[in-house]
Amino acid sequence: MTETRCGYIAIVGRPNVGKSTLLNHILGQKISITSRKPQTTRHRVLGIKTRESVQAIFVDTPGMHRGEKRAINRFMNREASTTLRDVDVILLVIEAGRWLDEDAWVLEQVRQASSPVVLVINKVDKLEDKTQLLPFITARTEDFEFADVLPVSALRADNLAALERTLESYLPAGPHLFDEDQITDRSMRFLAAETVREKITRQLGDELPYSMTVEIEEFKLEGKITHISAAIYVERDGQKKILIGSGGSRLKSIGQEARRDIERLIDGKVMLNLWVKVKSGWSDDERALRSLGYTDTD
Repeated sequence: MTETRCGYIAIVGRPNVGKSTLLNHILGQKISITSRKPQTTRHRVLGIKTRESVQAIFVDTPGMHRGEKRAINRFMNREASTTLRDVDVILLVIEAGRWLDEDAWVLEQVRQASSPVVLVINKVDKLEDKTQLLPFITARTEDFEFADVLPVSALRADNLAALERTLESYLPAGPHLFDEDQITDRSMRFLAAETVREKITRQLGDELPYSMTVEIEEFKLEGKITHISAAIYVERDGQKKILIGSGGSRLKSIGQEARRDIERLIDGKVMLNLWVKVKSGWSDDERALRSLGYTDTD
């Protein structure tokens, strides 16, 4: 009988290094939302990949950052840092050719963990002078003794097969914890809310960077159509006007994009209704955060 392996892999790094894109391409399915805006990911999301005898459970985390000005920033850092204690291997994702103070700060957090750390150098396709890659790797390995170092392009899926093979070698022997066809621990309700938030972030990232969140108020199947009602919370009336747009045009555009993606997720027809509500100061209010689903998973 073939020995089975199963283990947890944390994906950590500063904001906007491509952690969620990496996970989505490894899974071959989108479960973590992405945008060009830092701190798009706010919650820990499990991505599960089962291949024959090996089950790899990836933990996508919010970008770790030093600024903890508001309650939501503190929540995101807790989501990332508590993950480091409970995994079999850590993927530290950085950007090829760029080593910032924030990367060094994340490395300091990783140093405190006992798990092996694999350095993933992402976005190598964007490195104009490829001769700089080897000196960059050399400089990084002087800072810390990594278990392995792999350059990849998550967006182009370059070298991801090699990364997966490397990770499998660190996973302990043991039974699989999830069904082989399960790809995430998150509900469709959660994924629908995240999809709406992604479309808002992509369309209005400059105007509404972190002052917006989404809560699903209704999610029910009637016949062959899934009816979803989502409340979008912002902090000020001016943000509400921006989000709705002239004659409701912006909200309609966001709804259309989100509905298409949710239909792909659930493989069925969706009726999506969006409402915009003002909840002043929600992002710096621990109680408001809990009521909106920002609860610690540890």
